[in-house]
Amino acid sequence: MGFCSFSACLLRLLLPALAIYARSVPVMAQEAHGIIIPRFIDPERRPERPETGRGLTIRFLTEEDYPPFHYIGPDGALTGFNIDMARMICAELAASCTIQVRRWDTLLSALETKAGDAVIASHKIDAELRRDYEASSILYRIPARFVGKRDTSVKSVEAPDLAGKTVAVVAGSAHEAYLNAFFPALALKRFSRLDIALEVMRRGEADLAFGDGVAMGFWLNGSESLGCCGFVGGAFTESRYFGEGTGILMRKGDATLRNAIDYALWRISREGGFKRAYLKHFPVPFY
Repeated sequence: MGFCSFSACLLRLLLPALAIYARSVPVMAQEAHGIIIPRFIDPERRPERPETGRGLTIRFLTEEDYPPFHYIGPDGALTGFNIDMARMICAELAASCTIQVRRWDTLLSALETKAGDAVIASHKIDAELRRDYEASSILYRIPARFVGKRDTSVKSVEAPDLAGKTVAVVAGSAHEAYLNAFFPALALKRFSRLDIALEVMRRGEADLAFGDGVAMGFWLNGSESLGCCGFVGGAFTESRYFGEGTGILMRKGDATLRNAIDYALWRISREGGFKRAYLKHFPVPFY
């Protein structure tokens, strides 16, 4: 092992445990057919239905170029995971709703000028957004995942078991930073784009690839993968690297609408609506 200072030796001993702890996977439900459905809202909560008065109207704002979350489908209609969630929110609240499409860079200004009431467009919630807007409960979190060939000898993604393995990753990304912090014994191959990293792994020039679980799920289900590969191990969701998740934004001070939407999201999660939307829009589930 060689000489090391006390702090350096202690870090070496703690890294495997830190890597396990850092996953901080949200509450999960293991379905009978083997697919893990993530839960981001505590089903044991008992929120009261908020008083919204009669004739509640919610004007949702979104954009149309981020499949599978919100996009124009083959039939020319707006569709996607977020669109289904917005419609379920309206149904739960018996609200009259519209969903308006705008350019991404105009969504928040449209909210501020009262051209809409809530933005559902995969905004990543952080302290700055919470300071300026009301933010709903988390809709979803995109985890990091390892992908490998179907015949890979890698069966565990614990840090000690990956020592010496070669992993393809996007240079300068949060995924690279995470591997540097918690998997220091890996040999990293860095690339400018995730699709390049995945192709290198598919050709056998790296043992695994590591990156955005949603993007890799669609690659696995697409023609580029040639059916070569699959997820290896579980999901990594450490918020310091991968964010706390996405939510719905409303104008600051509109606590009534925020409470109503949070209540609807709790109902949707509890009654299986989230599960149905998740399985519908993600052909390769990313958890």
